[in-house]
Amino acid sequence: MQYHAISPDELGFSRVRQIIEEGFHLKLSDKSSALVSKCRDYLDKKLENTQEPLYGINTGIGSLYDRLISKEDLGILQENLVLSHACGQGEEIPQEITRLMLFLKIQSLAYGNSGIQLSTIQRLLDFYNSGITPVIYRYGSLGASGDLAPLAHLSLPLLGEGEVYFEGKIQSSKVVLKKLGWEPVTLASKEGLALLNGTQFMSAYGVFSCLRVFKLSQLADIIAAISLDAFDGRIEPFHPLVQEIRPYQGQIKTARRIRYLLKDSELINRPKKHVQDPYSFRCIPQVHGASKDSINYVAYVFKNEINSVTDNPTIFPDEDLIISAGNFHGQPLALAHDNLCIAMSELGNISERRTYQLLGGHRELPPFLVAKPGLNSGFMIPQYTAASMVSHNKQLSTPSSVDSIESSQGQEDHVSMGANAATKGYQVMLNLERILAIELFTAAQALDFRRPVKSSPYLEDFIRKYRERVKFVESDRVLYPDINETVSFLQDIELNLPEE
Repeated sequence: MQYHAISPDELGFSRVRQIIEEGFHLKLSDKSSALVSKCRDYLDKKLENTQEPLYGINTGIGSLYDRLISKEDLGILQENLVLSHACGQGEEIPQEITRLMLFLKIQSLAYGNSGIQLSTIQRLLDFYNSGITPVIYRYGSLGASGDLAPLAHLSLPLLGEGEVYFEGKIQSSKVVLKKLGWEPVTLASKEGLALLNGTQFMSAYGVFSCLRVFKLSQLADIIAAISLDAFDGRIEPFHPLVQEIRPYQGQIKTARRIRYLLKDSELINRPKKHVQDPYSFRCIPQVHGASKDSINYVAYVFKNEINSVTDNPTIFPDEDLIISAGNFHGQPLALAHDNLCIAMSELGNISERRTYQLLGGHRELPPFLVAKPGLNSGFMIPQYTAASMVSHNKQLSTPSSVDSIESSQGQEDHVSMGANAATKGYQVMLNLERILAIELFTAAQALDFRRPVKSSPYLEDFIRKYRERVKFVESDRVLYPDINETVSFLQDIELNLPEE
């Protein structure tokens, strides 16, 4: 069994991908164990020797911050917080997101600024390693005081409450704990807040979407290059000199990649009858490049977030400080999610336009890319499907981060709505994958009408692998299985593009 040791060392996307894909188990490093224990010991001693109000530790929360809690009730307060905050509604979120939430919550607690008990964090590790996945619902977080409702549902099973997925089915947490011989956790002071305050719902969606969109951005370039060659497009707009006089890094990278992908293509190098291409082909560097630059910004935000402490209050044992502040506020993540929505939406938008152009009967391609058009509708309706998802993505790209609804009797008077941005971004990502699949389905069909002239060695190898799974459309047939298989192909294909 492979283990990843949770530590204060920087956690990056490549390591997260490895942990997820290779099924690593988690454990605390000695350094993190020491930090967690030191913080907890400090908090216990502080409570023994002070009468001062410490927000959420010996007071109520939110607008109830002025209500003092007796020492004998400090644990009950924390359990009540978990129980009362579990108000999630809507559909269940994907289990892969929940497992990532669990991992990121452990990571955030392990820095030693949260006051969690070592035994509590160990139970979270036990859940992760045993495949116990809490049931969490889409709605309930305003993305401000942390992701309160989702994290409450993540934490309920510690108390033997709520439901989990275990052994392939939903079960009562109480039943699962009994089956495993585990007693419910008894929360101490501060622990409820440590569990509920935090940005792990928004962060998990962000990390998951980033890991997927890194590949989708590469695929968008590959598929665009196939479309360009199938459309008998021109290579001149990708010339390095064009990019040097408008030096956005994403634009430069995109043009360089397209040149690499089309190297030694017979199609791209043959004489052209037309002097320029439509924008969806000619402006690939500018549009794909702008999305790349946005994706890089978003990746910076989420990498920073998963290496942060985001609950409240935060504890600094060496400085003898307990500070109530706002690290749980999701504004950086809300803006990043909204930005990612727009970046992904535009990759899909220009992809659908290329699909549309390939169907128009231009440049010696048959209308709708099928023999005997009229008798056959060919690829007419896949473009409709892509257009419907492009339109939906535009609607989903309306920013959530510009909204705020006051809560907790005015104490929480500005919220980020980052959780809503996160869940709609997930849908945009799924739609983008399908839109790109439809472009590939269409472009491969168009390319076959150019035979025997060939594209580049790289793209011919890509198309060869694709044709092993999705065949040329001779005449009308049911097309949705082909599109679904194309989506699976995009998910499965391992790309070997050079590092840039």
